[in-house]
Amino acid sequence: MAMLPPGNQDKDKGESMKIAFIGGGVMAEAMISGLLQKGAADPASIWASDISPARRTLLSERYGVSTTAGNREAAANGETLVLAVKPQALPEVLAELAGKLEPGRVVLSIVAGASLATLSRGLNHGWVVRVMPNMPAQIGEGISVWTATSAVTEAQRQTAQTILGALGREIYVSDEKFIDMATAVSGSGPAYVFLIIEALVDGAVRIGLPQDMATELVLDTVLGATRFAQQSGKHPAELRNLVTSPGGTTAEGLLKLEEGKLRAVIAAAVMAAYEKAIALKGASGR
Repeated sequence: MAMLPPGNQDKDKGESMKIAFIGGGVMAEAMISGLLQKGAADPASIWASDISPARRTLLSERYGVSTTAGNREAAANGETLVLAVKPQALPEVLAELAGKLEPGRVVLSIVAGASLATLSRGLNHGWVVRVMPNMPAQIGEGISVWTATSAVTEAQRQTAQTILGALGREIYVSDEKFIDMATAVSGSGPAYVFLIIEALVDGAVRIGLPQDMATELVLDTVLGATRFAQQSGKHPAELRNLVTSPGGTTAEGLLKLEEGKLRAVIAAAVMAAYEKAIALKGASGR
């Protein structure tokens, strides 16, 4: 059975890494864009496959990378293989590539819910990295949580870090269970934040602020508060107290949030998302 070569593992340090993307959707495009912007790869070293002619044309024209409709053709041109297909397309892709990858080739998967065991078994291949990225990765501001099989070497893990660095920050975990937990927090979290932003804007408009001004105030407030929390290193409760004067406007607003059980509802949302992630993985065999 013909195998797709792993490439030259002893390449010079200055040589651009060769990466093949199986799936050329939004997240794959974000990775390609980030890698090119940071100089971690050049267009000649990147291949991407996608079933959509429109996506292939976009990637080729916008980034100068090579594209193809064939997954095996793309895979043959990369030392690192990135699986970036939709979960429902994964079984077909795994079957197509199973037994075709030489030992030592690293496969990095951003497919939601696909476990290391499923990926390794489906590909008949032991060198696998599993990643949970999130939506802000599309603008290089994401946070990715990842893990790897024991066969993945330290040098290969550093390559994974470089690739994920194109999406923002990354956190390695030794236990795969934390990937499912991250799905409920950083994966689903942007939706929770967007809902809170939406509610704040609605409240601002209700008291009389123009829509555009309300949106600008809310977005900058959320962004500024987040950056302040990152830089201060203080506990969120301590920061909240710094804003809250006894008998003041903030205290009055916080009272309403506590009466509405906002804290408990958000915690319950995280738990529900985590339980759903576990259920979906169990139901699908992933």
